[in-house]
Amino acid sequence: MACNNKLIGARTFHSSTKLEQSMPPLDEDGHGTHVSSIAVGNFVEGANVLGTAKGTAAGVAPLAHLAIYKVCSNEGCADSDILAAFDTAIEDDVDVLSISIGGGPIDSFLDDIIAIGAFGAIQRGIFVSTSAGNIGPFNRSVSNMAPWVLTAGASTTDRMVKATARLKIGEEFEGESLFQPSNFTSPYLPLVYAGAIGSLPYWNPGTLTNVQLKGEVVLCEGGGGMAGIVRGEQVKNVGGSAMILMNDELDGFTLTADEHVLPATQVSHAAGLKIKAYINSTSKPTATILFEGTINGKPYAPMVSSSSSRGPSRISPGILKPDIIGPGVNILAAWPWPPASSERNLRFSRNFFMDSGTSISCAHLSGIAALLKSSHPKWSPAAIKSAIMTTADVLNLAGKPIADYTMIPAHIFATGAGHVNPSKANDPGLVYDIQPDDYIPYLCGLNYTNHVVKMITQRNLNCMEVKSIPEAQLNYPSFSVVLGSSPQTFTRTLTNVGQVNSSYTLDIISPQGVSVGVSPNKLVFKELNQKETYTVTFLKENNSVYDAGDQKFTQGYLKWVSGYKYSVRSPIVVMFDEADA
Repeated sequence: MACNNKLIGARTFHSSTKLEQSMPPLDEDGHGTHVSSIAVGNFVEGANVLGTAKGTAAGVAPLAHLAIYKVCSNEGCADSDILAAFDTAIEDDVDVLSISIGGGPIDSFLDDIIAIGAFGAIQRGIFVSTSAGNIGPFNRSVSNMAPWVLTAGASTTDRMVKATARLKIGEEFEGESLFQPSNFTSPYLPLVYAGAIGSLPYWNPGTLTNVQLKGEVVLCEGGGGMAGIVRGEQVKNVGGSAMILMNDELDGFTLTADEHVLPATQVSHAAGLKIKAYINSTSKPTATILFEGTINGKPYAPMVSSSSSRGPSRISPGILKPDIIGPGVNILAAWPWPPASSERNLRFSRNFFMDSGTSISCAHLSGIAALLKSSHPKWSPAAIKSAIMTTADVLNLAGKPIADYTMIPAHIFATGAGHVNPSKANDPGLVYDIQPDDYIPYLCGLNYTNHVVKMITQRNLNCMEVKSIPEAQLNYPSFSVVLGSSPQTFTRTLTNVGQVNSSYTLDIISPQGVSVGVSPNKLVFKELNQKETYTVTFLKENNSVYDAGDQKFTQGYLKWVSGYKYSVRSPIVVMFDEADA
């Protein structure tokens, strides 16, 4: 699907917060170049980082036109500059805005400059893709919560740059490292734990005094706010031959491929605990590292990144956020060399780098939206978002539920609708469409003053004259319900963008402790763009196993199925009102 000749608004913002009055249009830290190339980069043969992950690189929509509006520097991003960039992009008639900025959760759309700018964009038919933020795995940490933008969380891919920690007793623990030394063929070396010979279980500059190693492998713990590369430098400086870096508990099984300065591997928290136990079990522990290069086909991919921000939304819990997850861990893409300034230990001159975060998943979703816009130029931004969400995958490559950083099934506030599936999104069958004016009753239903609604919509409105709606009544592709003892009923309207003369039957998995009634249970469409409405009633069951002290939410789904061709899936999350439980 080639993109048309309009500008794909490539909104590759950097990730900081105040802008100088005058600054050159240079990429100061690599972030903008990286996310731009992910969204719309051209085909480049032989792309690699230190010889790993070698192949032909390309962005998601490589035939798209790119416009970059720089609003940030290392000093930050000014709100006025962000809004000015929105205005310029709208004047440029872009199709998609990709906004890889996330400032953390806030408590009102009035304080969300991206939400305000994006509302003006969607009124012009522009699709807006944003980052969920990198404050996971904590709940209520999600950024960019407006329902008129797509909010993307980050997941792993099936590729890893493998470096295996092997213990003398034969146990092996897979890890990752971009630095794959071909000359490291050391036999088993003495294995020591950093916490046993230093002031901390992780070694930061200045934490070692009078320590000198003689070729040992050092097990360091993650944490302390210092990059693993810096830990490796410290190990190397005091005579260590290699390093095993174990994740802290919050990172779990999410591994980062770094360009270490010595033979090293990053392993999971669980693996690190086993290695520590081995060290404590014998007087002469030994280990080595096996560098195995680029491996594809990890069966437990995709997995939600530990750092990907989670919902529910602080501003509007009746809208499920994030909406979707997409590739955002160890993604190879273009990198300026040398950048104007960088805190990274970039030891080798090159044009590519691997990076991680929801900025990167946002860029993937922006490219996918560009392809969908090209294939379906008449679809609204809401229709494109619906197609992406209702066709998302909920199983990994092994056919099991997508896991989080602990390797247990990820909950709905981590995955949203699931992992993006671009091919399915191109032919979703049905879509939940929303017009810009439909957001006004929603905003009034949040009990915002007329002044606040005017600031967001840039229109003179009186909410007393608007029939406001509860959050979950918005025609959104997902259901997020705060439920007490009284039933709640909502309506949804589906538009046929699939086949003429098609019918859909209901398939539903009710959230635990909740009765879900849907009427009708069959939808019949006789023409394209025909609309059909259904109602959903949620009722807490009298004999519910729900305990307000233990369980905060429960999840399920409903989907409309047409033969073997279409499955239009909407996730459901029910949060129980503890005051009414």
